[in-house]
Formats: sequence, structure tokens, C-alpha cells
Amino acid sequence: MTDVLRRGRASLAFSFFAQGAAFALLVTRIPAIQDRYGISDALLPAFLAAVPVLAGLGSVATEHLVKRIPPSRVLRWSQPVVLLALLGVGAGDQLVEVAVALGAFGLAVGGLDASMNMLGVSLQRSYGRSIMLGFHATYSLGGIVGASLAWAGAHWHQPLFVSYLPVVLVLLPLALVGSRWYVDAGADTEGKEEAVADAGAGPLVFRLLLPLCLVMTFAYIGDSTVSNWSAKYLKDVLGSSEQTATVPYNVYMVMTLVGRAVGDFGVRRFGAVAVVRLGAVVAALGFGVVAVAPGAGVGMLGFTLLGLGLCVIVPQTFAAAGRLFPGASDTAIARLNIFNYVGFLIGSPLVGALGDAWNYRGAMLVPMVLVLATLGYARSFEPQPDRYGEMHERPRTADVGRGSNGV
Repeated sequence: MTDVLRRGRASLAFSFFAQGAAFALLVTRIPAIQDRYGISDALLPAFLAAVPVLAGLGSVATEHLVKRIPPSRVLRWSQPVVLLALLGVGAGDQLVEVAVALGAFGLAVGGLDASMNMLGVSLQRSYGRSIMLGFHATYSLGGIVGASLAWAGAHWHQPLFVSYLPVVLVLLPLALVGSRWYVDAGADTEGKEEAVADAGAGPLVFRLLLPLCLVMTFAYIGDSTVSNWSAKYLKDVLGSSEQTATVPYNVYMVMTLVGRAVGDFGVRRFGAVAVVRLGAVVAALGFGVVAVAPGAGVGMLGFTLLGLGLCVIVPQTFAAAGRLFPGASDTAIARLNIFNYVGFLIGSPLVGALGDAWNYRGAMLVPMVLVLATLGYARSFEPQPDRYGEMHERPRTADVGRGSNGV
């Protein structure tokens, strides 16, 4: 494997790490943001919903941008905007200022998420073996670091700007320097515009992509359920202390890191279909354990299983989209990325409404059923006949070569 690909892989992994840290720093300090700007409880959901909606628009815009410029350039300039917008959230004191900062953050995140995964899929194609889970593992690591820094800032009562500034001063120059080594698609970019024109639009393509869109939505409904309701569930339903109630999400994030760190090896050995099926079953089991847990200890076991199960699904969904449309993978990934935000928008309100109308134990069964539905779409993760050059690695791969041990 050439030094160019190795440097490209390392620089892209850092980009995933930086994005994980930035996003965690934003979402874990929402109460402080609300207090700083005097955002009412009635208005807060609108602010929170605006970010994924704008991110979806950013992903749509990226689909069109990458027809004219390479994804590496989109990523090179969207990541600084995300970091500066994060700093802007902490720097203002007027409602309009935080609205502008969050708007910029949302639009840039859409372009960032889409272009990062475009580059990850193209690098995986060049490597000839599964590496996507490793990129998402660095995102999880960044999220853990960002959440830890946010906890420290809150613990020491630091203003938002003071908490965010050192992080941005470190990550921004490193991201800009690292962007010099991003690697765009190689030989498969020949005839890319014609492939996009043929496969990038129309009912046939959407019908092929739709199963992956649904899987992405289900996975993020599950993820948003954990991020938004785990603490409340442990405290109000399972009777834990307020301090213990903060543990499940941290456990969940650590398990996503562990699962993604070893997930690529599982994909290479058993194939993407087997890994996604196993992840869906483990995640569904986690929701089931949470729903019937008699106390906080068993509840945390359920959230541990959720982290291990859900963590493999999203990276493999992006990888599968790249395999389905090898000549138009950027278009497929940009469209698929929108359903990341759809799931995020649906998940939290859905569980909250069911919890209020019924009960929260019953509400946990809904994401369980949706995650189990992933099993019905597992065939969409089968490897496709790929177009590798003779210089690429192929022999022992299960997820990107021909044939899969896990089908």
C-alpha cells in the first residue's frame, strides 16, 4: 500500500476524530447554551431541530458540489467552518448570534459528514478491504474526548467560549494541515460524470438505495434514543441516582469505540452481511434488556449491548452504498447521509411521545422492532462485483471482494 494512501487514511481518520469532538462539545453543553442565550424550553426544540434539518440541506448541496469539485475540497473547507461555528456558539450573547452560529454549524456538518464518508468509501475501495469502521471508531473516540472536555468545562464553571477556544485552536490548524493529504477516488473516477448522470437519479436508483436509507434511519432512531433518553430512563424508570444516570451514555460511547475498533476484522473474516445481522440482533437484545430491566445495573447492561450492536451498522451502510454504485458512490452517499438526520429528528420525539402516552418501557420496544427490521434488508450489504485495478489488495477480503462468508 502506497504512502499516499497511508497518509490519506491517517488524515481522514483525524478528520473523523475532530468532528466527533466538535459535535460532542456542542450537544453536551446544550443546557449551558440555553442559559447563556436565554432560550426558553418552548423554543429550544426548534433550535435543536434546525441543526439536523440544515445538515440535510448541506448534504444535498454536497451531492451537487462534488460533481464539480472533489470531495476532499468540500471537506477541507467545511471542517474549519464547523469548528469556527462551534466557537461562535460560545462567543455571542444575543439570540440572533447563536441562531446564525448554529445555522452555519448545521449546513457545514452536512457537507462534512457527506464528504468524509465519500472519502472513506473511496479509500476503502483503494485498499480493497474493510476500513470504514476504523474511521468511525476515531469519531467515537473524538466524541468521548469532546464529552470529557465538556464535562470538565461544566465542572469548573468555564464560560462556553473559554471551554471551546483551546479545542478549536488545537484542532483547526491540525485539520487544515492534514487536509493536504486527503485522497480522492482514483481510477474509478474515470467516466464519473457519465455514471452520475446514469445512476445518480431516477426511480430505479432510489429503489436500490431505499433499503439502505431505511437502515440508516432505524440506526439513528436507536442512537438518538440512547443519547436523549438514557439518563432520564435510568433515573425516572429504574430509580437510579442522578449521578448514576449519566453513566449509560458514556458506556454506550465506549462500546461504540470498542465495537468499531474490532469491527473491520469481523467484516474481513465473516463479511458485511453477517456483521450487520449480528449488530442488529445485539442492538435489539440491548433494547429488550433495557425495557425489562428491574434496576439500574441491568439497564446499563442493556445500553452496553446497544453500543456494541448499533456501532457497526452506520459505517457498513455507507460502505454498502459505495459498493452498490461504484461509478456514482458520491451521489449515493450524499443522499444516504440525509437519512442520518431523518433518524435523528424522528427518534427522540417518537420515544418521548410514546413514553408520555404509554410508558417508557414500552417506548423502548419501538426502536427495538425497527432495528430488528434491518435483518430484512441485510442482503443489501452483499458485496458487488468490484472494479479494482491490479495494484489493489483483494485476496482475503470478504466485504469488498467477490463472495462473502457471511451471506
